[in-house]
Amino acid sequence: MTMSMFICKPTHPFLPIRNSIHSSRSPCKDKVVLVLGATGTGKSRLSVNLATQFNGEVVNADKIQVHEGLDVITNRITDEESCGVPHHLLGVVHPQADFTSNDFCNTASSAVASIVERRRLPIVAGGSNSYIEALIDNETYGFRQKYDCCYLWLDVSMPILHQILSERVDQMVEKGMVEEARQYFNPNADYSKGIRRAIGVPEFDYYFRVESFVDKETRERLLQKAIYKVKINSCRLACRQLEKILRLRNDKGWNIYRLDATDVFQNNGKESKKAWKEQVLGPSMTIIRQFLTNSGPDIYKKSENIKAMATSSR
Repeated sequence: MTMSMFICKPTHPFLPIRNSIHSSRSPCKDKVVLVLGATGTGKSRLSVNLATQFNGEVVNADKIQVHEGLDVITNRITDEESCGVPHHLLGVVHPQADFTSNDFCNTASSAVASIVERRRLPIVAGGSNSYIEALIDNETYGFRQKYDCCYLWLDVSMPILHQILSERVDQMVEKGMVEEARQYFNPNADYSKGIRRAIGVPEFDYYFRVESFVDKETRERLLQKAIYKVKINSCRLACRQLEKILRLRNDKGWNIYRLDATDVFQNNGKESKKAWKEQVLGPSMTIIRQFLTNSGPDIYKKSENIKAMATSSR
């Protein structure tokens, strides 16, 4: 199954991002959409779809994809898939640089402010929930005071997602993942900093160290073992990401809309596209239209029609 089914043509672009409605108590805040979800659930696809529909730009919130390099291993969105939508904080940091949560908050805040100033919709999308949490809740940046936020959560049944992630790793291998990882191999490498933290790099360390000293059969066995580790660690990452999203929703009280994309991955061809439109993109657009045309951070959740289309509970 290919996951590069991006809808590029805007049908009803929504332009008034800076809210012109003013409350008698206080001026309305500008709007920001945040797309959350575990790795492999389709966050890039949804963010591009929404950006083309609502005159938006995407701010990357993936702590690995901010670095240059590893396009295959990080499954970085291609120029074709981006459909001309501007992306910020994507491949802008040196591979060996340590990009902290504070670095993300500073650069993401500037990017969002720039997008809003140009009367476009900021769409923050990525799986690094610790970065997103810091951006939203750290009072230093005053994000909640400046913006109303709409949280969309792309969820996929975990057994199905694990299968998809395993298949995705196999596709990455076909695209050159091993050779891409080899470019960053260093016997003295620190896998806790920079782009070498990416799943798909440290797993090959032992293989690269010994491949020249073992026979062909052993080399192939070690290679498959490394690939298997990439699959296992990808699945573990997805579980951790899900746990963090549930914590943000259940413990911290974030009003997060869950969009079940499981059927998208269980089907192929036209049925998959239909499921995406009816269960993910359609409800998302309804939620955002309500969000953009009303004042207050939570007023859009009053629509029972939206609740029926995209429940906020599992």
